Amino acid sequence: MSGGPSTRDVLLPQDASFLLSIYASTRALEVEVLARSQRDADAFVRMQFEAQTRHFAAIYPRATHSVISVGGDPAGRLIVDRPGDEIRIVEIALLPRFRRAGVGRQLVSQLFGEADVAGLPVRCHVALDNEALAFWEHLGLVRRGVDGAHVMMERACGISPR
Repeated sequence: MSGGPSTRDVLLPQDASFLLSIYASTRALEVEVLARSQRDADAFVRMQFEAQTRHFAAIYPRATHSVISVGGDPAGRLIVDRPGDEIRIVEIALLPRFRRAGVGRQLVSQLFGEADVAGLPVRCHVALDNEALAFWEHLGLVRRGVDGAHVMMERACGISPR
């Protein structure tokens, strides 16, 4: 993998099938267990992706939606909300071949820099059973509470107030 990650705004409808494929890759194990056929798997993934898309639009209407690229290859998606009192990482999802390669760490580090300049914390929610909890903790986010099946993670602003 040559070149660091970059982002660009999502373009619809051009990026729709790519975004669906990213989502499908994050649900592959679940689909393997639940679906009896490829048709069932496709229907399940599409239904869940559409529900997630509606949920994110309702909760984070001003969030930025980006396609992540690495060395010019589409690699994932990043959704970030900036309501003024925090930088909220709504979702970062990478295709399997880009996971555990430093791509997520580089993107999150850029957001940490943005947050520090603005004097804001960085937050995200992570499912309790998601192996990504270790990723977030490795980057310095700490658990701030549990909300149902999700953990609120936070990194305080890295620059001390003057």
